[in-house]
Amino acid sequence: MYVEDLDHPVLRLDDHHHLSRVRRVRNGDPLVLGDGLGSWRAARMHDEDPEPTGEVHYCEHPRPTIGVAFALVKGHKPELAVQKLTELGVDWICPFEAARSVVRWDEGKAEAAQTRLTKVAREAAMQSRQPWLPRVEAVAAFSAVAGIEGACLAERGGDAPSLHDPVILLGPEGGWEHHELEVDLPRVSLSTGVLRAETAAIVAGALLVALRAGRVVSP
Repeated sequence: MYVEDLDHPVLRLDDHHHLSRVRRVRNGDPLVLGDGLGSWRAARMHDEDPEPTGEVHYCEHPRPTIGVAFALVKGHKPELAVQKLTELGVDWICPFEAARSVVRWDEGKAEAAQTRLTKVAREAAMQSRQPWLPRVEAVAAFSAVAGIEGACLAERGGDAPSLHDPVILLGPEGGWEHHELEVDLPRVSLSTGVLRAETAAIVAGALLVALRAGRVVSP
């Protein structure tokens, strides 16, 4: 569970409900508390809020920071992408509007979506015991994500992903528009086939995390 203060932890109402009603946690049961900023400690349930039982530990943020930006897709696919990217350990997640995006969010819907996606990320990070919460951005324009340092385009025929370009941009179902492909960014290929948009986002995150962890090696 994430709390704001590891020395004096107070649970959110929805977190308390989840622990007591869903997970059936009772007084004395062990917990692990984190602040989402790399620090965590052992605790136990005590009345309404946890009671610390162990020292505070700190996990250095892995380097480099890795990110995935995906073009807006329909339905619950953005939630799925954010959930899985968070479980994998991606640090930065951003939906954006591509030229061929079928979905368009107005200001109100974009704000509500960011709140919802941030909640999805927090829940996924707790489930996967991530010491660091990812940063989930508001929906952006393509020009904004294309201008990020270290960004590259996912496109068939590109090079293998590497940590030299640790932010991968994923296009919509209809593919990139010509002017988007004309942007001077490296190209990386994620598969020999054609992936669904949400699958491509997950694959991109998995490859970057594996490269950073040394589980796979760049050619």
